Amino acid sequence: MKTINVGVIGTGWCGGIRANTCASSALVGELHIAEVNAERLREVQKETNPTVATNDYHELISNDGIDAIMVSTTPETTHYPIAKESLLAGKHVLLEKPLALALDEADELIKLARDRDLKFTVGYSQRFNPKFAYIKKSLEEGTIGTPVSALISRHISRKLGDKIGGRIKLSPAAMEATHDIDIVLWCLEPARPVRVYSQVVSKVMYPTHGVDDCQWIVVTMDDGTVFTIGAGWILPPAYPNFSSTWVEFVGSEGALIVDDTHRDTVLTTMKGGIVHPMSTMPGESVDHVYAGPMDAETVYFLESVSYDRPVLVTAEQARRVMELYIAADLSAERNDAVALPLEQEVLTSMVA
Repeated sequence: MKTINVGVIGTGWCGGIRANTCASSALVGELHIAEVNAERLREVQKETNPTVATNDYHELISNDGIDAIMVSTTPETTHYPIAKESLLAGKHVLLEKPLALALDEADELIKLARDRDLKFTVGYSQRFNPKFAYIKKSLEEGTIGTPVSALISRHISRKLGDKIGGRIKLSPAAMEATHDIDIVLWCLEPARPVRVYSQVVSKVMYPTHGVDDCQWIVVTMDDGTVFTIGAGWILPPAYPNFSSTWVEFVGSEGALIVDDTHRDTVLTTMKGGIVHPMSTMPGESVDHVYAGPMDAETVYFLESVSYDRPVLVTAEQARRVMELYIAADLSAERNDAVALPLEQEVLTSMVA
């Protein structure tokens, strides 16, 4: 085991979880944090007692003593430049999704990591949700036979939708369905997507935020399997910071249904009425543990660096997810199906 020094850039909701996980890990020698919000920086500094707490993330990247960087910044436009700078400095990188905003940026980051033999992973934390890990295990073991179809519905609260939609104009496919695209592609490997059709609804969020309310995506794989994902962010306030997800995989010899709606924990008060307080996106702090999978995901990355093990989510896999949701957005815009992989002329026209 090698003790490593870690820098966490951005200590908001996700970055705060990662910083706290690092602070309690025996694998981490020194923790360094960077946060532009002074109040939040003081808060996380008090929680984690880092070696360094700064408002300038460049200090972390230029520090030769830091082995790995976790990039948990918003808005998402910051991901590519900070990850690029970190990789060029020879740091192993855990980057929150999205990997980048353009495929050529993603390709550049992947090449940088590969050429320098660096660990580079993207924060698709739902792979560390035991329910979704069970889907993967069941399909690999042939429990339900050959996969035929999959149906996933993921919707989050309007409060969280307001926050996400207010900071960047990315679609529900890119910001919500992205987790489920990753899960299904991961579970159905080595099959690859070849056709995408998508539709959006724009009744609530678009007038105020310029983003769609929800998006439905139908994907055909090269082995004939078809899956459908619906994702949105307009659930009412009874679901605080809440992700309600329902999954159904159908195979030739059975079916697997996963309820990740979190309705198993119900809080009722005279003042607030009925609420569902627990979620796994990315997970609330419950004293000494986190409700969601991000803590386990962070530990896995630390172990990958410390023990020189492969990461679970490769940047190449994250790129495939990215290409699929870009195709879904293009399909919704054209009102027509889009073939995968995307042709270069299609990507060029999108940039233009």
